Amino acid sequence: MGNRGMEELIPLVNKLQDAFSSIGQSCHLDLPQIAVVGGQSAGKSSVLENFVGRDFLPRGSGIVTRRPLILQLIFSKTEYAEFLHCKSKKFTDFDEVRQEIEAETDRVTGTNKGISPVPINLRVYSPHVLNLTLIDLPGITKVPVGDQPPDIEYQIKDMILQFISRESSLILAVTPANMDLANSDALKLAKEVDPQGLRTIGVITKLDLMDEGTDARDVLENKLLPLRRGYIGVVNRSQKDIEGKKDIRTALAAERKFFLSHPAYRHMADRMGTPHLQKTLNQQLTNHIRESLPALRSKLQSQLLSLEKEVEEYKNFRPDDPTRKTKALLQMVQQFGVDFEKRIEGSGDQVDTLELSGGARINRIFHERFPFELVKMEFDEKDLRREISYAIKNIHGVRTGLFTPDLAFEAIVKKQVVKLKEPCLKCVDLVIQELINTVRQCTSKLSSYPRLREETERIVTTYIREREGRTKDQILLLIDIEQSYINTNHEDFIGFANAQQRSTQLNKKRAIPNQGEILVIRRGWLTINNISLMKGGSKEYWFVLTAESLSWYKDEEEKEKKYMLPLDNLKIRDVEKGFMSNKHVFAIFNTEQRNVYKDLRQIELACDSQEDVDSWKASFLRAGVYPEKDQAENEDGVQENTFSMDPQLERQVETIRNLVDSYVAIINKSIRDLMPKTIMHLMINNTKAFIHHELLAYLYSSADQSSLMEESADQAQRRDDMLRMYHALKEALNIIGDISTSTVSTPVPPPVDDTWIQSSSSHSPTPQRRPISSVHPPGRPPAVRGPTPGPPLIPMPAASFAAPPIPSRPGPQSVFANNDPFSAPPQIPSRPARIPPGIPPGVPRRPPAAPSRPTIIRPAEPSLLD
Repeated sequence: MGNRGMEELIPLVNKLQDAFSSIGQSCHLDLPQIAVVGGQSAGKSSVLENFVGRDFLPRGSGIVTRRPLILQLIFSKTEYAEFLHCKSKKFTDFDEVRQEIEAETDRVTGTNKGISPVPINLRVYSPHVLNLTLIDLPGITKVPVGDQPPDIEYQIKDMILQFISRESSLILAVTPANMDLANSDALKLAKEVDPQGLRTIGVITKLDLMDEGTDARDVLENKLLPLRRGYIGVVNRSQKDIEGKKDIRTALAAERKFFLSHPAYRHMADRMGTPHLQKTLNQQLTNHIRESLPALRSKLQSQLLSLEKEVEEYKNFRPDDPTRKTKALLQMVQQFGVDFEKRIEGSGDQVDTLELSGGARINRIFHERFPFELVKMEFDEKDLRREISYAIKNIHGVRTGLFTPDLAFEAIVKKQVVKLKEPCLKCVDLVIQELINTVRQCTSKLSSYPRLREETERIVTTYIREREGRTKDQILLLIDIEQSYINTNHEDFIGFANAQQRSTQLNKKRAIPNQGEILVIRRGWLTINNISLMKGGSKEYWFVLTAESLSWYKDEEEKEKKYMLPLDNLKIRDVEKGFMSNKHVFAIFNTEQRNVYKDLRQIELACDSQEDVDSWKASFLRAGVYPEKDQAENEDGVQENTFSMDPQLERQVETIRNLVDSYVAIINKSIRDLMPKTIMHLMINNTKAFIHHELLAYLYSSADQSSLMEESADQAQRRDDMLRMYHALKEALNIIGDISTSTVSTPVPPPVDDTWIQSSSSHSPTPQRRPISSVHPPGRPPAVRGPTPGPPLIPMPAASFAAPPIPSRPGPQSVFANNDPFSAPPQIPSRPARIPPGIPPGVPRRPPAAPSRPTIIRPAEPSLLD
């Protein structure tokens, strides 16, 4: 490989890569890609080849590069190449690489000058390259030849723009010296995507093929038609050199000799040639690496700070120290107790904002789920009346009763009280499940010591199960106590006289604690799930549930009300979740078979989770909207239809019915109040006390300390990895510091007036193709007549120093604004002279020592090879 500047960058990048690899990360430097843009046979492939330092690209006259070549250079210990279209084959001979490029080009485009935007992807692995992407693009052409389409010019330009539009690409705008620079399509395309000129470098090729007596000195000095980053001249191998197998090293030596010996270029030979182009591009890569360093340093420093606290604990770590194990055991058990209590009682620190947990879930069970379970076992009205009538008849026996028997009331009440056992026991089971889940969440901090975690979970869970039995016994005892004595003197009991007066209709909604006429029970978002697509489909609304109605609004501001639904005769039923839906759905319907909303017999309301559904159901219960019974309405229908009562019996049933309703409401109120208290006292508070006072003793009795505090293999590995990561981060920061001090960043050149690129005037100069006598301003002899180029200072009249401003592609009228063709002498160092693009015929040139001839504005002459 011939790029020495790249070889100097490789150790620098490798040090960065090694530093990041040691911490298990990749260093994303994202080095810029380098694209060469220019006309046909401008020497683009040669420039790219010289940069890589290998001879492997197809060469010839006319359009040779007919497909984009994306060349990925990849640093590797071995040197070989491979193509994306034949990955299985590795090329070690670069002559074979050239032949494969030619064959692959012909395969897609044919052999008659056709082009294709489909790129050829080539990877070159070598120990002498950086991880870079180089792009060789087809030359810009205007006239189609062979199999080329009529719009060949636009196709190639679009293809080029796709590659050079990326902000991180460097553009080498290649123009041959024997072509008019002002008409360079490469520079115009670069200007489109890089108007500031920050990533465009002008490359002038074929300097050795210019007509005798002409040069491109003013262009290469960036005086004429300037670019922000200037121009670099290169001399590539000719076709004859390539056919004669002239290698790149010899070609570079010949290029160096050319610039040193040429009278117009010898003073800037150190800024010309392929080595200087390599140096310039490598400096751009260095700048890019340096620009990436602050972000990399910041990333590493933040990681280092996050590790320091944990590393401090491990710096003097000795796994077998018994005092450390004792201290760690005490601290972990104590922390477990604190965490358990915080999760149950609630805490301001480490609040879970994603879901309910611990005490909040238990609170929901107490005040939403348990009341819902109580109402689910509510008696069916028809069944209850039938049971009351049978009880009255059976108590009277063969006699016809004249009075309402209170024994029927007691029998029905006791039967209803027994039904409370199932929801109460279910409530205990739900609380136990939450407690066990909370214990598991709290023991997750003990994962470093698996035996300790396992024993802690086992001991605490066993204790919770023991308390479960006592709690259930106590709750059953409460229900038995309620059943043992029916207190008809209770202050909330309506009594016999009020029961006779109360009508059934008023009792359909039973009194609920804290319920008022305008009490808002719940607000929240719900989706009405069963609106047809023709009417807009499912929509989300803001719902407000009160004691009397369910209203929904457009949004939570509650300004635009969509509908208000009275709660009379409404019930709730479950709805199966849809096949493609992740929503949980329940429905509200009218028991009298009326439409609930518009033409809908029921409205299906959807929530994001089952917990939200249960919570909304509990809220509807508070409003007096109960669930639908599981059994069918018409079950035992024959018996219902044939069942009839005489008026006296019907009055007695109605009285007992009201008495039972009143007393069961009292018992439900009492049970809803006592259940949370019983569970808290016998289960939750006892568990907290056990963890604080007895857990440690149980742990010591279950196993010896050394086995409990035996560290897991994962924890030991984690500790070693953390220490290794800590030291690797420090080492990476040191490497970044070394790179920052050992490299220098080249400042961006100041802006120049490059508006000449946008000009489309047909009077563009041909600066490279003029006699030497026209290159130098008046007062300077030709470069060939003296060993040192540069103008001597010649005194001139003061009036002649009125230099015009630098024109932007001046036209013929603006060339001599002061009618003095010899103004703007080069002696003023602060304003370099610009040579007029042409001299009108008949005006003699100075000095007289050199024969002058008129310079005619004309197209570029053909090269020596034409």
